[in-house]
Amino acid sequence: MANITEVAEAAGVSISTVSYALSGKRPVAPDTRRRIEAAVLELGYSPNAGARMLAGSRTQIFAITEPLRKDTHAPTHMAFVLATAVAARRHDYDILLLTDEQAQAGMSRVAANGLVDAILVLDVAPDDSRVALARQIATPTVFIGIPEDNDGLICVDLDFEAAAARAVDLLADAGHASIGLVGQAETAYLKSNFPPRVRGAVLARSAERGVTAVYGTSGAKNANRAAARRTAGELLDGGATALILHCADEAHAAVLAEVAARGLSVPADVSIVSVGASFDTTALAIPVDSIPLVPEASCDLAVELALQCLGDEPPEPGLRLIAPTYSPHGSVSAPPGPPASEAAAA
Repeated sequence: MANITEVAEAAGVSISTVSYALSGKRPVAPDTRRRIEAAVLELGYSPNAGARMLAGSRTQIFAITEPLRKDTHAPTHMAFVLATAVAARRHDYDILLLTDEQAQAGMSRVAANGLVDAILVLDVAPDDSRVALARQIATPTVFIGIPEDNDGLICVDLDFEAAAARAVDLLADAGHASIGLVGQAETAYLKSNFPPRVRGAVLARSAERGVTAVYGTSGAKNANRAAARRTAGELLDGGATALILHCADEAHAAVLAEVAARGLSVPADVSIVSVGASFDTTALAIPVDSIPLVPEASCDLAVELALQCLGDEPPEPGLRLIAPTYSPHGSVSAPPGPPASEAAAA
């Protein structure tokens, strides 16, 4: 195992500078810190973890790596941070929140310095840079989300595919032949792992059920009310008699506003099901049936797995998918029939 002298030599700094950078006791220039973190990662330096393992002691701290970016939907992400903190506190653990936009840097720092017993990874991207680091460090790591490359990792998430398929089944069973999906902001399909999973499952299940499905996004960046209304309007103009909403609370409200502005009612004219919402859909202007994303379910399980990693029988790597649940609130019914004149003519 590398020592601090080798790290200092690789970074081109003194041993004391390495110590200051890892401990945070004194400020270190950003460029210098980056060189030190790169050397730590390359050499696999971990100054405290081995000694702590020999002593059989723990820090009683978990790290949460949750990069906060300009397009982060804060309410959803903070719901997961809070749920993780509450779950950890039940086991006498505190939380160290790492919000570096370059998420790998903070994760590398706490692992190298032995500051935490485990790391919980939030806001997981399809090609997440933290995957490679998780495989290199000794600190147990649990992902709350599923990156595309998840071999050998411990991952927890809602079974979004099953949730999306359930939504399609609910609407198809009610008799709807044309469904519109109002999805996340466009950037979410590049930076997050679950929006493409929902979209893919809606389209696939619709094809299996012989139902037409079309989707649109709710804006270029963060959820945009005007964009969500426009998308909902386009889907309704295209013949959709039912909508699946996989978007932020603001976008949900905008879709309902568009439906009302057209003089339509829910569910008599348009049926609506929300998939993956982490907020209360009964608080909307019209309560909406929901297959929710419950942060507590994912975070409780992730904390339990992190604790098991510290025990004598650590859990096997793999995916732990949480089965979806359905909460009906009266927003789904059969599609409207043809006008009376058309029915009489038929």
